[in-house]
Amino acid sequence: MPEATVDRVRASGLAGLAGVAVFAAVCGAAQFWRGDLDWQAAPLSYYLTGSGSVAVVMAYLALSAALFAIGHGFGLALVPFVRMTAAKLLFNVAGICLALTALSEVAKSAGHHAEWTLLHLVAAQATFLSVTVAMLMQSWWLRTDSRWRGRFPLAFVLAAAAFVALCVYLIDRSLPRGLAQKGVIVLILVWLGWAALNLSRTRRMPSA
Repeated sequence: MPEATVDRVRASGLAGLAGVAVFAAVCGAAQFWRGDLDWQAAPLSYYLTGSGSVAVVMAYLALSAALFAIGHGFGLALVPFVRMTAAKLLFNVAGICLALTALSEVAKSAGHHAEWTLLHLVAAQATFLSVTVAMLMQSWWLRTDSRWRGRFPLAFVLAAAAFVALCVYLIDRSLPRGLAQKGVIVLILVWLGWAALNLSRTRRMPSA
């Protein structure tokens, strides 16, 4: 892998890691400063309005950028025949939908409440589905690149856990909605953080 490409992969990893860290820190802190919300019952989108909402919106946008960076990083880091354009596309879709999720919630205050609410709901579900499927696809294909094969088992287990948790969240309505949703988000963040960290540590090695 050329040194210039290595530098770009590392930069993508660092950008992804920064976005994940900002999102985790801000949204984690919001569970404490929003005393008006029951953290076990309130979905994360409730924190996009009210006290400290500007910081939460910016954290959503930071994670949106991180999704683009991680998809781009894998597109550069893997050998050509396993770069998985579909996975990169899904990371990009997830990034766009996550930004729409945050901004549509903010836009409700400007009017057209029903329309923005519908956009928010669709974008939020599309974000979850796109990112978890992208994680599964990307993890599965790591096994075919000799430089990443050793990291395939952990990546795939984490991605599968996030996908299963999402399915449970969508199907089982008896669970506390906030707690169940945040559990899915934590699993997604763990995978994204792992991926970004590994991309940031990429070294120059002969292509497989």
